Amino acid sequence: MSLIEISHLRKEYPNVTPLKDVNATVDEGEVISIIGPSGTGKSTLIRCLNRLETPTSGEILVDGVNMCDPATDLSKMRQKMGMVFQNYALFGHKLVVENLMMAPMDLLGLSKQEAYDQALDLLDKVGLRDKALSWPHELSGGQRQRVAIARGLAMRPKILLFDEPTSALDPQMVSEVLSVITGLAEQGLTMLVVTHEMRFARDASSRVFYMDRGELWEAGPPEQIFEHPVRQETHDFIFRVRSWEWDVDTLAPDFHAMEASLVAYCQRQFMGRHAANACLLIVEEAVGNQLLPYARAHGVTDPNIHVTFYAGEGGVDMVMDVDCRTVLSAGVGEAPGVHDMDQLSLSLITAHCERWELLEPGLVRLYVR
Repeated sequence: MSLIEISHLRKEYPNVTPLKDVNATVDEGEVISIIGPSGTGKSTLIRCLNRLETPTSGEILVDGVNMCDPATDLSKMRQKMGMVFQNYALFGHKLVVENLMMAPMDLLGLSKQEAYDQALDLLDKVGLRDKALSWPHELSGGQRQRVAIARGLAMRPKILLFDEPTSALDPQMVSEVLSVITGLAEQGLTMLVVTHEMRFARDASSRVFYMDRGELWEAGPPEQIFEHPVRQETHDFIFRVRSWEWDVDTLAPDFHAMEASLVAYCQRQFMGRHAANACLLIVEEAVGNQLLPYARAHGVTDPNIHVTFYAGEGGVDMVMDVDCRTVLSAGVGEAPGVHDMDQLSLSLITAHCERWELLEPGLVRLYVR
């Protein structure tokens, strides 16, 4: 029997139904990453698992116990399931170590010394033993989330649930937290992680659940979900989260905002600054120094240039499409192609591209190094 069995789970609110008919099983020791578009019931699903939300219908068996049965002792069952929220949910008026001691003393019956020793061991596990006597407000967001993970482990659960644990963090802090979660995965703890971090979902998961429109549409090993998805919706979602898009609809675009957006995308993909710099240079030369001056010279006020950047897993197979078909269709003749650029722009782009091709007039694809 699986550790978790979900059958025909449904959750309704007056104006929305986040879960329509979810069926799934989770075996002991599995790490399940739950991905999908926003608003598709991912967080509602794990909140139903430990009954922070009451399902409208269906059945949830955890270690053989029906969580939907009114006779079930929820307090006892919740001790088997630690929960880590995206907003940390630490008690600000208590020291870090006290946050980890409370529940084990109240619910597990540990003595104060036993709870203290365990708390230090758990803080050591997440790399924060030296912060035991700090207040939560003295920690960074990444450190607070690591404390929240340690607190989730303090009840010695069989299952650990994560509700988008990195959504409120900047990229450096994301790496801190994902490193801790990955370490727990290697120790065989059963985990369900609602996440938008695709690299983590691929590298650390036993299986990936893709949810959409309140249902579990596809489940399988990471390689299947990310490389050979069965459903078109899964394929489209994976492409969207791996791609970056920017529209240039003015002759004086905000290149600083574009740079910040592209750098953030590259960081989310764990690609580093080199990839972002290469793509920024290509956009600035192709769009800023070639297409926009050309459009300006021919009286085109809305260039409607669309830039799409796509990177494969690990920052390989980087492709950039530059779409200037609107400029071309504005009746100004041939828009400048790659080979029509001035020599400086051409040499700079060539240094960062393996090759390029003209997919159709006004649509250039560049293969970034």
